[in-house]
Amino acid sequence: MPRISLPTPDTMTPEQLAVHQKVVSGPRGEIKGPLRAALHNAELADRWQALGALLRYGTSMTPRQSELAILVTGRHCRSPFEWFAHRPEGAKAGLSEDTLDDLLAQRQPRGLDATDQVIYRYALELNRSHSVSDATHAAAVQTLGEKGVVELTALVGYYTMVAMTLNAHEIPFPPGAEPAFKLPQQEELK
Repeated sequence: MPRISLPTPDTMTPEQLAVHQKVVSGPRGEIKGPLRAALHNAELADRWQALGALLRYGTSMTPRQSELAILVTGRHCRSPFEWFAHRPEGAKAGLSEDTLDDLLAQRQPRGLDATDQVIYRYALELNRSHSVSDATHAAAVQTLGEKGVVELTALVGYYTMVAMTLNAHEIPFPPGAEPAFKLPQQEELK
């Protein structure tokens, strides 16, 4: 059960419904995850969905590169919903099952190409340290260019916000879906 109510089309205000329609008619095709919570503030949800669409679909990174950074972030933030939503997207974008299994186990993935290694290292350091070393930053700029490294940083930051929203409000999984790991608050109850 979520910790907050989640607006549905039949309970939405006209402003919320307008944002809902924008999302379902765009590349996402449906409204799920953190946007369900963000809809409590229609303006926030609208800006959120626009930023998310830009970072997910409108950067210089390939879908594979974006999904790699998203999965590193979702796993580091211990967000089972984010992992659930993006593991299939990562596979569809070309990440191997071995790479996905390594990311889930929080191991350095084997067999990444040079660009993927730079993205993995950058996303991992940014998540762990809330910054990156000079060497990691320089490698990212050399590999992705300044525009690409700015986009990567923004993507990691955005998906950190997504993970926090999913975790804090305990946004539910679709019926029948099972989390790959527990929420942080469930692990701490032991």
